[in-house]
Amino acid sequence: MKKMKHLALTLLFSFQLLAVSGCNNNNDAKEYEFKTWNESASLTNIKNYVNEVVKKDSDKFIPVEDRIAVFDMDGTLYGELFPCYLEYLMLEYRILDDETYTPTEELVEVATAIRDAKQNYSTPSISGFDLIHANAAAEAYSGMTLKEFNDYSNAFLKKSVECFTNMTYKEALYKPMVEIVDYLQENNFTTYVVSGSDRFLCRALLCDQLNIPESQVIGMDVKLEATGQEGKDGLEYQYTSSDELIRTNELLIKNLKMNKVTAIAKEIGKQPVLSFGNSSGDTSMHMYTTTNNKYESRAYMLVADDTERDHAKIEEAQKRQAKWKEYGFNIISMKNDFKTIYGENVKMTDLK
Repeated sequence: MKKMKHLALTLLFSFQLLAVSGCNNNNDAKEYEFKTWNESASLTNIKNYVNEVVKKDSDKFIPVEDRIAVFDMDGTLYGELFPCYLEYLMLEYRILDDETYTPTEELVEVATAIRDAKQNYSTPSISGFDLIHANAAAEAYSGMTLKEFNDYSNAFLKKSVECFTNMTYKEALYKPMVEIVDYLQENNFTTYVVSGSDRFLCRALLCDQLNIPESQVIGMDVKLEATGQEGKDGLEYQYTSSDELIRTNELLIKNLKMNKVTAIAKEIGKQPVLSFGNSSGDTSMHMYTTTNNKYESRAYMLVADDTERDHAKIEEAQKRQAKWKEYGFNIISMKNDFKTIYGENVKMTDLK
């Protein structure tokens, strides 16, 4: 009887070990079919990294709770030359085309600068325009409840992109990068979007398409207050059952460069092991990810070097690529690595 009990316990323990380890003894990365990538060194680099860090018997193994990947949005996950940033275009529409809104002269100047610059697929060459735009956006949407802003954003996202066919702003994600997000999630990475664009606009655009909760979207922030608060300090006001949260005209943070690092430290609380970006606004985030990290970590820069399928600036792309290589970042080439960018039915056109 004792022998049978011992045998039963041994079998139970063996089954428990199998349940923990799974059928794959080495815990290799899950198989994933990349449909929108060419077989390239960049994709192989990413897959090799993931395969190394998910194996429990690897000296580069990373526990699930520490598999943190951060992604910039504009130019990394999402188009930024149609003909400029999404949040710039939405602000331009709000100020110059939205008949329900009456802007100030100062706001009209900001929106007009955007409209003029986008004719050259660019942003205004005005010193400090990132901050100028951010403050203008805070003012233009001030007084909206979070639901009203979400509805406004979703309505704009349904509009057709100005210089492509068969695509709305909601659909203008880079399909190969969406696959990278999905692949990492399949391998138990927690994926965050860390963007310079408005946090709530990013949520409206990305959460459902990337399968990420709103808590994993970090972006530009404005101060929020209750509808009945009327400027009172939060320590002097109690939220009531008749209140709603509204946006104010006070900018809290433009989430670029070093601000991305502090936002990650505050909101994630862990050093990422993977970072994906495309511009100088992401350099600090990359450096933070790859410097003094206790785990194997990597940073990837996406270079917009495809003039056939997107509105790329080759000279700028070449300069960026040379710079990122000096920094030790891995390069992803839209031209060489992507089988498609937005989908085969989407065609690039000139700005009307």
